[in-house]
Amino acid sequence: MQTTFSGTLVDPVHKRSFGARLSLSDHGTIAAITPDDAPDPVYILPGFVDSHVHIESSMLTPAAFARAAVVHGTLAAVVDPHEIANVLGEAGVDLMLRLAQQTPFVFGFGVPSCVPATPFETAGAELGPDAVARLLARPGITHLAEMMNVPGVLDKDPAVLAKLAAARRLGLPIDGHAPGLAGASLRAYAAEGITTDHESLTFDEAREKIKAGIKLQIRYGSAARQFESLIPLLARYPDMCMFCSDDKHPDDLLRDHINFIAATAYKKGISLQTILQAACVNPVRHYKLPLGLLQPGDPADFILVDDLQTFKPREVWLRGQCVARHGVSFMPVGEAEVQNNFSAALLAPEALRIPAQTDTSVRVIGVRDGQLVTGHLIEKPTVRNGLVVADPERDIIKLVVYNRYTPAPPAVALVKGFGLRRGAIASSVAHDSHHIIAAGATDEALAAAINEVIMRRGGLAVADNNRKLLTSLALPLAGLISAQPAEYVAHVYADCDRLAKILGSTLTAPFMTLSFLALPVIPKLKLTDKGLFDSETFRHVSLFTDV
Repeated sequence: MQTTFSGTLVDPVHKRSFGARLSLSDHGTIAAITPDDAPDPVYILPGFVDSHVHIESSMLTPAAFARAAVVHGTLAAVVDPHEIANVLGEAGVDLMLRLAQQTPFVFGFGVPSCVPATPFETAGAELGPDAVARLLARPGITHLAEMMNVPGVLDKDPAVLAKLAAARRLGLPIDGHAPGLAGASLRAYAAEGITTDHESLTFDEAREKIKAGIKLQIRYGSAARQFESLIPLLARYPDMCMFCSDDKHPDDLLRDHINFIAATAYKKGISLQTILQAACVNPVRHYKLPLGLLQPGDPADFILVDDLQTFKPREVWLRGQCVARHGVSFMPVGEAEVQNNFSAALLAPEALRIPAQTDTSVRVIGVRDGQLVTGHLIEKPTVRNGLVVADPERDIIKLVVYNRYTPAPPAVALVKGFGLRRGAIASSVAHDSHHIIAAGATDEALAAAINEVIMRRGGLAVADNNRKLLTSLALPLAGLISAQPAEYVAHVYADCDRLAKILGSTLTAPFMTLSFLALPVIPKLKLTDKGLFDSETFRHVSLFTDV
């Protein structure tokens, strides 16, 4: 017996909505769409697509990510396995491709283009031009992932150009990553075949990129959210916009996904067809994803939605099978395949001391909630017994990056805006090389949190001032991903987040923000395992300054 559905079908290709009866074939395709003068009170919409996401940020395997995402109507994701590639190299990309085969969810995998992201930190692996070319030919690969090495593109670095050329030869799109880029430099960047960008900081910057032929990926993730400033561009340039999360922590993923971005856009007066253009059509076409768009003969990939205030699906269908109903996922759980690259030794609190210098100021990383961009602050240090110490009363605490791959002393700096009044948090999720990163109010708490991550060979940890460990989450797969289901990971992660806020953090997502404080390709001041890095001058700088 043929499966049929009645409702208001929203056709994103022909941009029309009408009462329709949708009939499915036995092969999981759309057999027919016929008019229905008395449709059921439900909207039939195409499935959503996350146009740019690092699955590793969810701390879940591909199957576990898919199992959580389909509940919100997401049926496809364009994935950059950049994080695991920085830890495991080519083997990490192959591992993610294998794990993705455990689920019918549609993944479009990119080949990481910048591993390591810069020469200014110690990476766990390297993907040179030959490795990139090999990976681009793998089944399941849809694009070359974000080209963060903007100077390499503009200076025509041979290795960078070779990677771009390999993607162009295969006719694959190239993702960009160019915060603040404008003018002649932007045009030169786009001329190398770069077709998307998710790092625009302002309306004017994003508009200039669109006019240069670069599609805008409007991001609403766990830490970075430029939605408010960029969403007006969607109505003006509907063919040039897509939605993405970029990074989505597990508790956030259980709550919502692309459906939340769609609902927020709808409340702002963006038309339904324009929203679906960005949430479905544009990413499917740009990355040539094998996802149906509600056309006869397409795979039967769609969602049933009761209202357009939440875009919360009643049912979710993939390849003609119901994969979620009323918030319950029927997707396979999958099995984790654990690989790792972790050799850090335990750390004593004394290793985190900063000897003071006479009559000098210090550079301090300024954290901005909800942004990846940080400030480059100059402050007078708090000194006790000849040592620069954290000063929670001034909201200045210590930041540590500790090499997880080779023996090396920890890099120690100061950060302002984190809000911690006591204790420390630590994580082995530290973009992009994923060393151990920690922020804390005392050396003892920092050492306790860091050592818990080391003993688990990757994970998150929260410690109080008395060295008491409060909680931790193990991430055995490359120090980035849990082997547990989404519900468990979200619960423990939420506990880590809750305790970080009890210790005083005022950030919306303290662990997500922490993970980006080591990312040297984002302005202005960051901390790598080799020390403080000024991303505007692209060089390491001293903690102390006479300015």
